Amino acid sequence: GWLRKFLPLSSSLLAGEQAKQRTVLGVLSENELRSRSFSQASERGVRPPFSPLQDFTLQQPLFFSTGEPVVQMQLEHGQLPAHLPRWSSDESLTTEEVLCVSEYAGDIHQHLKEREVFRPKPGYLENHPEVTAGMRVVVVDWLAEVVQEYKLQSETLHLAVNYLDRFLSRTAHVKRVKLQLVGTAALLIAAKYEEIFPPEMDEFVYITDSTYSRRQLAHMEHAFLKVLDFKMAAPTTHQFLSLFMSIHPVCAITENLALYVAELSLLEVDLFPRYTPSVVAAAAYSLAAYTVSKSLWPDSLHTFTGYTVVDILPCVTDLHQLYVSAETHPQQAIRGKYMSSKYCRVSLIPPPNVLSFA
Repeated sequence: GWLRKFLPLSSSLLAGEQAKQRTVLGVLSENELRSRSFSQASERGVRPPFSPLQDFTLQQPLFFSTGEPVVQMQLEHGQLPAHLPRWSSDESLTTEEVLCVSEYAGDIHQHLKEREVFRPKPGYLENHPEVTAGMRVVVVDWLAEVVQEYKLQSETLHLAVNYLDRFLSRTAHVKRVKLQLVGTAALLIAAKYEEIFPPEMDEFVYITDSTYSRRQLAHMEHAFLKVLDFKMAAPTTHQFLSLFMSIHPVCAITENLALYVAELSLLEVDLFPRYTPSVVAAAAYSLAAYTVSKSLWPDSLHTFTGYTVVDILPCVTDLHQLYVSAETHPQQAIRGKYMSSKYCRVSLIPPPNVLSFA
């Protein structure tokens, strides 16, 4: 199978058992084909990671981290619309064309920095006794593979993980069997926000092996928007990296290596929520530049961001450790993505043994 089933996985993961090898998946040939009907989905060979579970019921109300029950959802038949309209008040924060206009770069950077408050709180898994860091990393790895197979944007993955972590940091007692539903809803919303042709909702139902129905997914989408207060324009590491590389361009290998280590940071829930997305982006840029050309944080970006090497050094060190261990990490979707020639096969580049500037 593509991934081992979720319920067996959670116990074997705790026992330290190695994940099974994934099979090769079918892919969509063009972005426009994402709008194909659900009846055609099985022909692409995109298979779900988890087995069907019980029908969706919210066992307990959702809580903010303070413990006050501010959101209790009664997810009853017919109460919520089958599909919520897309929001249009906040457009995507960055596009490649806008980022390349240096006249606006400072304003874009200031706007992104102001919105860095929209990130998860460190240690939020303490509020979810049934959810472990290992379970979360399996869901993120699965989201990365779905994004790759449906040819979605890297920004969609970063947004989805931001939504997932923020939702979990503002709620409590999410059940283990609902974690896949939470991850699927996060990706659904991120795709609607970022993609020109997002997959249909039935596609998201299909990739869960119909574990959850269309209605259940719509209910969870509604819960997300309510818990996150419709604040979906969250700056990501990917956005800051795109901005930094428009200010101080680098070669294709360095660019893709920076994107690779930035995506690796999405797997770690304990370390990287301590850093802002702009710091992670600066660290990814510096680590990639050091690996490829032994250069570091350029003066132009020091002037633009105000960050010095000393400011980003702790994050560079943590990213380097993650980069070193990536080859032996149980989850390999992100590393596999960057083995492609499209990304200059940067995940095959050996990391530096030591950081001599540290």
